[in-house]
Amino acid sequence: MKVVAFNGSARKDGNTAILIKHVLGELQKEGIDTELVQLAGSGIRGCAACYKCMVNKDRRCSFGNDAVNEYIEKMIEADGIILGSPTYFANISTEMKALIDRTGFVAKANGGLFKRKVGAAVVAVRRAGAIHAFNSMNHFFFISQMIVPGSDYWNMGFGLNPGDVDSDSEGISTMVTLGQNMAWLLKLIQR
Repeated sequence: MKVVAFNGSARKDGNTAILIKHVLGELQKEGIDTELVQLAGSGIRGCAACYKCMVNKDRRCSFGNDAVNEYIEKMIEADGIILGSPTYFANISTEMKALIDRTGFVAKANGGLFKRKVGAAVVAVRRAGAIHAFNSMNHFFFISQMIVPGSDYWNMGFGLNPGDVDSDSEGISTMVTLGQNMAWLLKLIQR
């Protein structure tokens, strides 16, 4: 089994990555392979609404000048997908939105490439807006027919400067529980 996680933050190893790594740590304890993909500096851009993916049906975005097709392959090969984003103006980052739009269109154009995979959203937030960001990523999972495990609180951690989320004990505990629940669900589905 494998889970691929995408850090949608402009900071490679900031608060969002820290939260994701806590989830991945629990998956690794259960023998699940993990990979963290950092979208920072990837140059990923939004969907151009060309709809060529709907015509070509080749499991690829027609714009091959960035890493989106590589990301699509990673998502197809994985049993679980984690999307993580900081909260920017009460929503997800532009990098995360671009990933969702482009991979989502390709997945739908090709008969639901992510159907019945396990998905989990992780949000880093300074103060407010995290629920909307959390919902934005969960909507991607739901429209993709994915299965979403919960935790004992919404999957968010509080902090402004890189590393601040490590002081949010409830946020870290939430990530640990999320990782445990995701591992349990993945193993249940694999039976």
